[in-house]
Amino acid sequence: MSAAYAVPADARPAASVLLLRDGADGVEVLMLRRAERDGDLRSGACVFPGGVVDANDHHAAAVCVGADDATLSARMSLADGGLAYAVAALRECFEEVGLLLADRPVDAEALHPWRLRLHAHELSIAEFCTAQGLRLDLRDLHYHSHWLTPPGVPKRFDTRFFIAPAPAGQKAVADATEALELMWLTAKAALDPARGLKLLPVTRRTLEDLARFASTEAALAEARERREIRLTMPRLATSRRGREIVLPDQLPWAEIGRLDPTGRGDVSSELVAGRPVWLSPRIARVTAPNPGMMTGPGTNSYFVGAGSEWTLIDPGPADDAHLQALLAAAPGPIARILVTHTHPDHSPGAAALSEATGAPVLGRRPAHAQGQDASFAPQRELQHGERLALGDAGMLRVIHTPGHASNHLCYLLEDEKLLFTGDHVMQGSTVVINPPDGDMAAYLRALQSLLDLDLEWLAPGHGFLVEAPHAVLRGLIAHRLRREAKVLAALQAHAPCSLDALLPEVYADVPAALHPVARRSLLAHLLKLQEDGVAKVAGEVWGVG
Repeated sequence: MSAAYAVPADARPAASVLLLRDGADGVEVLMLRRAERDGDLRSGACVFPGGVVDANDHHAAAVCVGADDATLSARMSLADGGLAYAVAALRECFEEVGLLLADRPVDAEALHPWRLRLHAHELSIAEFCTAQGLRLDLRDLHYHSHWLTPPGVPKRFDTRFFIAPAPAGQKAVADATEALELMWLTAKAALDPARGLKLLPVTRRTLEDLARFASTEAALAEARERREIRLTMPRLATSRRGREIVLPDQLPWAEIGRLDPTGRGDVSSELVAGRPVWLSPRIARVTAPNPGMMTGPGTNSYFVGAGSEWTLIDPGPADDAHLQALLAAAPGPIARILVTHTHPDHSPGAAALSEATGAPVLGRRPAHAQGQDASFAPQRELQHGERLALGDAGMLRVIHTPGHASNHLCYLLEDEKLLFTGDHVMQGSTVVINPPDGDMAAYLRALQSLLDLDLEWLAPGHGFLVEAPHAVLRGLIAHRLRREAKVLAALQAHAPCSLDALLPEVYADVPAALHPVARRSLLAHLLKLQEDGVAKVAGEVWGVG
């Protein structure tokens, strides 16, 4: 986030505080059950104390100790006004649950009439503190997170969350207006479905974060050390279950933002086989009905073009239902069929689709026949750097990206800076590199070469659109190099040894059920290390080179 962050015009600035204490079963956090109100999405939800920043909260610097506006504003990437969020969090905490973080011991219960006056806006927090001769204590209040309500909901809140230890010697008491019930719960207990709490996505995710800590001090220490705290903004979507909230770390999030920036909520959060999805006026996606461990939600086929000329990328498996779905979804005549590679989930549908439409099939033949589509017979083999004219849709550039497969091609739609990646880059997982056709060294070189392209989006062979391509590519390269380092370390520790002896150590972080698949990539790593001169093999026994 930049230093110029501004609250969206349709959102209200708000603040909330996580009050922690050490209980018999672990760290406990104070939660309140909100009042039931018609038309309020938060009605009856269990949340942390907090509320909207009041205009008077901006004028309370004189009654605060432990932080100033400049420091807190910089921490929150604001030009100014950071202190008001901290003040609002403490004020709302006092109003709703009767706990006051002050610079001296207080009898919070005796101050109950003042809570009522604050809640009724009869006086400001500064006037209250002055009258009582106390100051708000911000010395152990730490900035925790930043959440923005999705666009498209009736009430949006731009909320800063803080974390602090519960004040000693004070008893929480619900105000019976905003807070109907108070609960000191461990994160595990609050998240337990058997308890039946209504939890907003922000509350659930925050509880999941708190569950990591064994003590209040550990949670506070981690908050003190947090550096860049990024904005988290969920998005509205629809699915077969109805309307739902999608968080930034969920796979559909970026695509939803591209297709629905204003929050209509009509973009699907799931890939439904056979259902066309328009990703831009020039791109439509149809997913095949072949979900599985290696194919995720299914193989994506993409129509790219405009007017009366359309190109289909990856016809998918030889599945009649998918063929009929493609023919029904075609926006116009299909001029050509392109294939990213010839694995059985990407190219076998080409022959039937070509026969049905008369469109030529273009791609490359593999160097090795093992695991390939034997039916693949392109009318022409595409060359690296070749540019295909798509009429009004611009140019599609062919990029040879061997590694996952020797004949793997990616296609760059230049006008949209969007790369169709096939299986070279998948969403949410790494690809299997399966020798002899798969080559780890070639794969890493191909990933590195894509960093030279001007990219804004990736359209993978499995999954949703992916944003921030260069960050994704760098992450994949770093992941493979970390795995390579782990392979080399295990080899140095145990050589001479077999590949199967290395597998459980190198892939200890991968479920055992996936080890047969991981074994292929392990062999690819070892072959690359052999090529680099740091590993050697005699028969089936590997050693250090």
